[in-house]
Amino acid sequence: MTSLHHNPGRMDGSPTVIPPRPWPVASVLERVRGSARLGMHGHAHELTFGAMGTNCRVQFASPGGNARRVADAVVEWVAGFEAKYSRFIDDSLASQINAAAGGPWMALDAEADRLVTLCDQLVFMTRGILDPTALPLIRLWDWKKARIPTDDEVAAAMPLVGWRQVQHAPGRIRLPLPGMALDFGGVGKEFAVDQVILLLARAGVTSALVDFGADVRVIGLPADGRPAWKIGLDDPLNPGTPWTHLVLREGAVATSGDYVRGFEAGGRRYGHIVDPRTGRPVDQGVLAASVFAPSCTQAGMLSTAACVLGPVEGRRLLESSPGIHGCIVTRKGTVTTSRFHEYVST
Repeated sequence: MTSLHHNPGRMDGSPTVIPPRPWPVASVLERVRGSARLGMHGHAHELTFGAMGTNCRVQFASPGGNARRVADAVVEWVAGFEAKYSRFIDDSLASQINAAAGGPWMALDAEADRLVTLCDQLVFMTRGILDPTALPLIRLWDWKKARIPTDDEVAAAMPLVGWRQVQHAPGRIRLPLPGMALDFGGVGKEFAVDQVILLLARAGVTSALVDFGADVRVIGLPADGRPAWKIGLDDPLNPGTPWTHLVLREGAVATSGDYVRGFEAGGRRYGHIVDPRTGRPVDQGVLAASVFAPSCTQAGMLSTAACVLGPVEGRRLLESSPGIHGCIVTRKGTVTTSRFHEYVST
């Protein structure tokens, strides 16, 4: 990723930086609030709602009887995050950055700066096989209508993909080529899980589980006195049923896979994870990959990378990452890291 490049600027030679327009927080908050439900799950409060295109669940033990205030804070933060970074919302910050591609710099606040820096780490940690600039390629595929782009369409989009082309300096970002586009989906949901955990900790919550679409992080121990959290891993051959459970006392688990979103054509399955190196869905025989890591952001990065790399190279990547444990499920069997079994429930 380059830091500073020439682009049209002011008379004094400094670059033109435009402030973003307000993103539609109120409308997203109304939708998310409308789906929110707060109840009890055993000894803990359980908040459920729909956001970021997935089902969200937060279990927490509320100190001082302030469960409603904590729940409201979670819903408000998540709705604001979706309104700001979703590429599916026309006036989000992400959409404004994409619309300005080929033009001036776009101003970033501290949080957006941090998320762009995480994208840089995503590319580095996955050795370039995950790239937030792959959106021009992703847009060519339509998994609902089973549309396969032509070779010419893929070839035309490839020059627009490449994180090193992104220009980023403190407080601003620029996509230098018209048609370039960012998708924060590779880190966004997992980043949100980590931020909600921090929000809960600041509110005095010492026992919590945050689950946003199978991306999970826990703090403390369960409120019912169990010695650890028990996290089920979805069976990609029988979605909705866990094939095993992990026992966690801290940390995060993220699962990636294309067994839910995809289509078949010409005797071949096309999943929704696109390899930016080829412009086409990955075809490594991986159904799903689950990774246990200290943060959900890190777990999500590595689980998706393992899906792209396949069972052999994916396992090698996980084994070479300190503090990381995981499994890769294929139609032929399951590959695990050397210490993964230590976290499996007996």
